Amino acid sequence: MRGNPKDLYGPELKAGDTAPDFSAVDATMKAITLADTAGSVRIFSVVPSLDTPVCDMQTKRFNDAASTLPNVKFYTISMDLPFAMKRWCGAMGVDNLVMISDHRNASFGEAYGTLIPELRIECRAIFVIDAGNTIRYAEYVREVADHPDYEATLAVARELAGE
Repeated sequence: MRGNPKDLYGPELKAGDTAPDFSAVDATMKAITLADTAGSVRIFSVVPSLDTPVCDMQTKRFNDAASTLPNVKFYTISMDLPFAMKRWCGAMGVDNLVMISDHRNASFGEAYGTLIPELRIECRAIFVIDAGNTIRYAEYVREVADHPDYEATLAVARELAGE
């Protein structure tokens, strides 16, 4: 963060790895696991907090992309509370993706290696997962204030979805 290294908890996943299970909640407080996302190509966009400029832009960018890729499901994961996620989505007109809150037990962060334990937030990361739960693209953004590679992410998702 701003040039200060932070330790991440959990494994560093890469393309070819099996996507780990997790237990979190969506913006309505409904439990959600990897199995609940199954059945299509998925993009898991991990952000530290929706109320920061880069996270805001990243989530809006994937929300816009979701409207052009009907065979890809988009998810945004953070430690933000479900109430804050719901408020943010309403204020920003974001309605093409599913918000996942990892605030309860950091299950996603621990399983995907995105948890910054000393701050109890997630790092910025992207995972593209195919219908068979294999990770096809993984990016851990080195500086939390930098953007992920949107084009590489979307290119992999388009190819997997046949779009």
